[in-house]
Amino acid sequence: MTSRDDILGRVRARLNRNPENAAAGRAAIEATLAMRAQGPCPAIDSQKSALAGRQQAGTPPLLERLVEKSLAYSSTVDRVGTYAEAPAAVARYLAGLNLPLQAVIWPALARLDWAAAGLTVDTRGAEDHDLVGISGCFCAIAETGTLMLVSGPDTPASVSLLPETHIALVPASRIVAGMEEGFALARAELGQLPRAVNFISGPSRTGDIEQTIVLGAHGPYRVHLILLVQE
Repeated sequence: MTSRDDILGRVRARLNRNPENAAAGRAAIEATLAMRAQGPCPAIDSQKSALAGRQQAGTPPLLERLVEKSLAYSSTVDRVGTYAEAPAAVARYLAGLNLPLQAVIWPALARLDWAAAGLTVDTRGAEDHDLVGISGCFCAIAETGTLMLVSGPDTPASVSLLPETHIALVPASRIVAGMEEGFALARAELGQLPRAVNFISGPSRTGDIEQTIVLGAHGPYRVHLILLVQE
């Protein structure tokens, strides 16, 4: 028995949960989640490139809001059409900063033609010596300019956490209005939440020392979004 099994076992014992009543308990939890009421949401003027109510995923107001908030959090943003154009956009970004054209990428992105763009990539989790990490995202939250990433064998979390520079490919069709829509999408598509769900709003930062903001304190100090506007 692991520590996890021990802890969860004691929780189940206190709840009087056993194999006989587990199904009923799960049904009760799912019914409660299904009946949840969404909390108040900010009313933001769509004429200011922001949300107009709770829009459908991928509509222009959501994309513009995501760009607006991402820039406010010190991310940078580029726009291309499709996934096929992403490697060239990554190469332009790295060359513009005189960074090496070498990166660690999600295995889920291995299908793209990185070599044609002059990039050398490794499809694995990141290690301490990797300078550039390229990921996708599960979805992007327009309201706060946040990327929602879920971990898995093809989407290792370390790619977005360890390298100094994090580049994320963000399909416009995966932009949702707020955090509530992001979790609803996860429940609908994943069934069961993965081991880790990470939320990224711009580069890592801290204000611990004299309340002076320092980027890159606990993770990447560059976050670059490549928006795939036709995906």
